[in-house]
Amino acid sequence: MLFITNRFPTQSIRTRANRPFDFDLKNNAASNSVYYCEEVAAGQYQELGSTAFLRRLKESAVRQVVIYIHGFSNLPTDVFSAAREFQELCDASQPGEVLVVPLVWPCDNDMGIVKDYWDDQESADLSAFSFARVLQRFLEWRETDQFEVDPTPCLKRINVLAHSMGNRVLRETMRVWRKYSLPGGVPMLFRNTFLIAADIVNESLEEGHSGELIVHASRNVTVYFASDDLALRASKASNLKNRIASRRLGHSGPEDMTRVARNVFAVDCDDVNTRYDYPKGHSYFRSGEVFGEPGVVFLHLFAALRSGRVFPEDETRRMTILRD
Repeated sequence: MLFITNRFPTQSIRTRANRPFDFDLKNNAASNSVYYCEEVAAGQYQELGSTAFLRRLKESAVRQVVIYIHGFSNLPTDVFSAAREFQELCDASQPGEVLVVPLVWPCDNDMGIVKDYWDDQESADLSAFSFARVLQRFLEWRETDQFEVDPTPCLKRINVLAHSMGNRVLRETMRVWRKYSLPGGVPMLFRNTFLIAADIVNESLEEGHSGELIVHASRNVTVYFASDDLALRASKASNLKNRIASRRLGHSGPEDMTRVARNVFAVDCDDVNTRYDYPKGHSYFRSGEVFGEPGVVFLHLFAALRSGRVFPEDETRRMTILRD
């Protein structure tokens, strides 16, 4: 599995292609360096370097890439397990359609959810500087570097799947990318952006708010939410303790659908989330009630991936409720 990380390695921080790469799990600081790597076996990783990594993406026999940004309190093994499950569901649904590429950012492994939550918020914000460089590197490669070896352009569609606090990583990455590299505005880089159980405020996607650049950079933005998501209730309690009162996008969907752009869609998962991820109801976008069998959330998401349209049967529809 290919992946990108800004976690520190136990080896030197200097990039060197084809060297072994081991995560320093005791260090949850966000590195300024970015490492383009591959999982070659369970628990064994190798650094490829950006040029070889992007060439591998271009040469892979798939139509689309899904960049997976995980949530808080996830160590690398947790991230790879979740990404592998999602990849296997994609392969079973349509072989050769999707390649899942995780962005592994430095969550904490302290005991206690509240301490983890606040430590991980800081790591999420600081990771934006690293991952903004990844997006800029991709633009530069797409426009110049790739043609030095192969004149054929890379036609793969790029999608983003952000889960939980991964939405904060995405939001801040887009903000930093525009501020330091693209003052004129961000390009429409992503075909689909899936915001699942998003741990950001529910006004975020409105024009003038912190997440508006996610909308600008995407053809479609689909918000999956559930009001009884217990992990987001803990998030809300943590924020209230620190005098931040706000409803989460992953709890209620967008605050007002009339105030977000028409490429933003909302999907209510309240009827299935706790059945798929009991009792938290937080990671409900992969398997259904039986592990390895797709749930209705995955099926809806994958249909949008394949077609590029969230509701192809009705171009005016912007909301739905998912039920088994």
